Amino acid sequence: MAYDFDKIARDYDRLNRIMTLGLDRRWRRHAVHQLSSPHCPLSALDVACGTGDMMVELARQGCTVTGVDLSQEMLAIARQKAAAANFQFSIFNFQLADAEHLPFSDATFDTVTCAFGIRNFVHLEQGLCEMFRVLKPGGRLLLLEMATPDSPLVRPLYHLYARRIIPLLGHLLAGNRQAYTYLPASIERFPKGSALTAILQRCGFDHITHHKYTFGVCRRYMAVKQ
Repeated sequence: MAYDFDKIARDYDRLNRIMTLGLDRRWRRHAVHQLSSPHCPLSALDVACGTGDMMVELARQGCTVTGVDLSQEMLAIARQKAAAANFQFSIFNFQLADAEHLPFSDATFDTVTCAFGIRNFVHLEQGLCEMFRVLKPGGRLLLLEMATPDSPLVRPLYHLYARRIIPLLGHLLAGNRQAYTYLPASIERFPKGSALTAILQRCGFDHITHHKYTFGVCRRYMAVKQ
């Protein structure tokens, strides 16, 4: 990973809600609903699970969910969140692990998800190939990631918000301007649309779809392992 997320774990959820105006919850919920139709996969792996929001959404659909992350502090919050949710705790599993070297056998999971974490991979293609490896044949991949809007009308406003306001909020609310300067920079350099689709194809994925949320500031990618 390109940043030590232990440093911002305590403020991560609060700042996410503020910076996305609470839309990150809606994006996750809608994406998981699309994934779970017509039936929910039995086992799910959430890569770079962070504080566990995606895991909770998957569990609401009845999945057994394993979450992996490199941040001990993020995982600690995810465990607390899972314990507080209205589910049996046994359906959650947590593991400290590198997303680019997943500690699971081939063809283990019915689905693999990654929400707002894949842009932090040091070697993107390697991480995606690992997700492909641990998926069962016929299994589905779901990625959610932030992106720079394509619209020439929206993009200048987005840049103002991402480059000026988000670092200021990080400084004022979390005392960490550096982390929230890294955030918009990582979004801007991450491949999107057809560029990410081409990488997914190289990793072996098929039936790739791409959907934009909220003027394209968030994007959902779904793919199948044939």
